[in-house]
Amino acid sequence: MIESPLVEHALIEQFLESLRELPDVHAELDVLESATPATDRRDAKIDLSVAGKSIVLLVEAKKTVFPRDVRQVLWQFKLLQHGRYADAQHLLIAESLSPGAKELLRAERIGYYDSGGSLFLPASGAYIYIDKPPPKTLERSVRSLFSGRRAQVLHALLDSYTEWFGVTEVAEQAQVAPSTASDVLGELDRFDWLVSRGQGPSKERHLREPGALLDAWAKHLATQRAPTLRRYFVPSVKSEALIERLGQVFDANQVDYAVSYEAAAQRYGPFLSGISQVRTRLLSSAGADTAVAELDARVVNEGANLAIIETKSAGELLFRQQVGGVWLASPIQVYLDLVRGEGRSKEMAEHLRKEKIGF
Repeated sequence: MIESPLVEHALIEQFLESLRELPDVHAELDVLESATPATDRRDAKIDLSVAGKSIVLLVEAKKTVFPRDVRQVLWQFKLLQHGRYADAQHLLIAESLSPGAKELLRAERIGYYDSGGSLFLPASGAYIYIDKPPPKTLERSVRSLFSGRRAQVLHALLDSYTEWFGVTEVAEQAQVAPSTASDVLGELDRFDWLVSRGQGPSKERHLREPGALLDAWAKHLATQRAPTLRRYFVPSVKSEALIERLGQVFDANQVDYAVSYEAAAQRYGPFLSGISQVRTRLLSSAGADTAVAELDARVVNEGANLAIIETKSAGELLFRQQVGGVWLASPIQVYLDLVRGEGRSKEMAEHLRKEKIGF
């Protein structure tokens, strides 16, 4: 049940209006009988008619629902299957339902509705499925999870996905405050992507679904604006040799950098016959400006063979690896960069994921 009866009532009324807007659908809120045992009661009972087919909906209202919450709801619904409303259709309404929660509910053929307008009703003789973008409250929650310092925690977990870890340990690896690490772990618990063992300060967690987390991160980035690139042309050097030269000059000037995209993926696991451009993240500094000048890099709008993404913090270079004398972004970061790229970058991303990431 939602904490506020007013919010719950408004959500149920919104659901009723959404039903009534559908063709050949009539819906009326019914009063639950006071004599109904507490174990059989739901937040609302709706008498529904779809093209002449009568359906009784027993509605459970929640605020925000993640996969972990769905399992509890399913258990509650199963208790009602042998009660006085054994033939009723169960339906969960919420202000927001995560994609994973919707998937679980559909798999169990349990109806749902959220404030964004998504509706699933798999009743006998009447099937309704409307999928709409998630409500802004859930969008904001997901957006914050995959950005800034919180994203550094995700990066740390994916980089060591086979290990068990505590809050302090993952905070140190991600270079964030323990409170930030704790908040992110709490969110991942709600998505049911973690398993836990122990209690209190000794509690440890393990990433149950690294692939699902990486997929969700990539899907989120697909909706975001690509990072700004500063494009250069470095004369008298082929792209294959440019990465070597870049590494030498950046190291000599103590520049923090990490090559990503195709150039990095090619080093981790060769896939293309050649590359035309080197893209690198670089921490802005006086040394960085000197290094770019030493490369004789000229700003261009077309024909660039070097592209630089200026990073805001060292956290964006976490888990980089030195391969052949050149610092490469972590395989996770390279994959996330490639999946939002153009040309054959998506094919290269899947090759890298299979050969280097492993999930």
